[in-house]
Amino acid sequence: MTGSALTGFALGVWVYLETGSTTQLALTFVLAFLPAIVFSPLAGALVDRWDRRVILLVGDAVGIGTTLTLGLLFTAGHLEPWHIFVTTVIRSLLRAMQVPALNSIVVLLAPKEQIGRANGLMGVANAISQTVAPALGGALMLAIGLNGVLFIDCATFFLNVVVLFLTRIPTPPASEAGSEGKGSLRSEIRQGWRVLAGNRALVTLAVFYAALDLSVGFVDILITPMVIGFASVSALGMVLTVGGVGLVLGSVTMASWGGPRRRVHGTAGFAIPLGLFLCLGSLRPSVTLVAIAAFGFMFCSMIIDGTSRSIIGTEVEPDLQGRAFATFNMITNTVLCSSYLLAGPVSDRIFEPLLAQDGALAGSVGDIIGTGPGRGMALLLGLLGLLVLATAVVGYLTPGLRGLSDKVTKPAEQSPEAEQSSEEEPARTADAGPSQDAGATGDTGRETTVGTARQPISDR
Repeated sequence: MTGSALTGFALGVWVYLETGSTTQLALTFVLAFLPAIVFSPLAGALVDRWDRRVILLVGDAVGIGTTLTLGLLFTAGHLEPWHIFVTTVIRSLLRAMQVPALNSIVVLLAPKEQIGRANGLMGVANAISQTVAPALGGALMLAIGLNGVLFIDCATFFLNVVVLFLTRIPTPPASEAGSEGKGSLRSEIRQGWRVLAGNRALVTLAVFYAALDLSVGFVDILITPMVIGFASVSALGMVLTVGGVGLVLGSVTMASWGGPRRRVHGTAGFAIPLGLFLCLGSLRPSVTLVAIAAFGFMFCSMIIDGTSRSIIGTEVEPDLQGRAFATFNMITNTVLCSSYLLAGPVSDRIFEPLLAQDGALAGSVGDIIGTGPGRGMALLLGLLGLLVLATAVVGYLTPGLRGLSDKVTKPAEQSPEAEQSSEEEPARTADAGPSQDAGATGDTGRETTVGTARQPISDR
């Protein structure tokens, strides 16, 4: 993750420096999203068909090839922006397979009582990579240039290959639902949709998560111009760094805690402070206020993400999870990408003019949150914060989320007398979804899931 984040940062900087075009820079973000979104349904079906380790190994091999190709073109002085665009598309297609493959692999490796903590650990990896990449990438571009950054990325791919060869990855246990879906790729792709559509809790979760992603996409795009509108670039760097710390600490908290026992508290519950922090950051043009809001926003978003991925891990059979995660990612990333495309036009053409010095709202709302550059964006983010709060309330009131089963916990050891007593009573099991019956405590039956924190610039 860190190697790829460094390369993504460095290539984006190179494209902008070479072309001076914000449009071409934005195109690299779009190309990192759209191919994966379109390819996700097919990718999920292939993940469930093929060996997960082979998928990751092939992805790393292609990653090495594309990175070396860019390095050779740069060294020869022939690197062009379109080379980077093509490489971005290839990596996006590979990521569409690698993300659900990784999710389903961790389901097979970790005990199901550790679902939330496994999500947190992967969140830590992602958070560290996204926190380190901008600062380290900028320093490395000055110190060793684009070629050096590409070499580091190659080295991380080789490390991945070594780890994969040393890790035993069991085959997912077959389930009745998985066997019923076997057939043509088309039928298996349709089953990926049915896995979500047939489970009211997962449908509700996908809609809830997509609604939050709408706000997250606007925050990703607007935070930079909003802060620069009233402060310096160094102040922006401080705000982003504090937000990165919140990202890391949120992931560490999820890894050590595992999330709340009632999973609705980990989704709708943490959406409440997330919306409040978003509103807080829009109140005044204050670097301190925005930094606090960025920290809280990123902290809460990691708990929500980890809990959401854990829910899929317990509600879906292991041999269907490639399709389930791919479909879920496609839905939520489509909303996220759409919000990226909408953020600029909506803020520039509607909200910024409203809070210009002589804008329509300058004498009313402007007296509260201020006027001038970036304050229209602040108003937009404040309204999105209210939307997040409304989404949280609806989430709590919706039976799909409210009725989610509690987190699976490891049972305490029983005394022989207790065991004998329990044998005389009907077995009582927690209602933790269909995958609970499919799991076992041996090498091939452990279940959990991992959340790859929402993508570009992580891929999110």
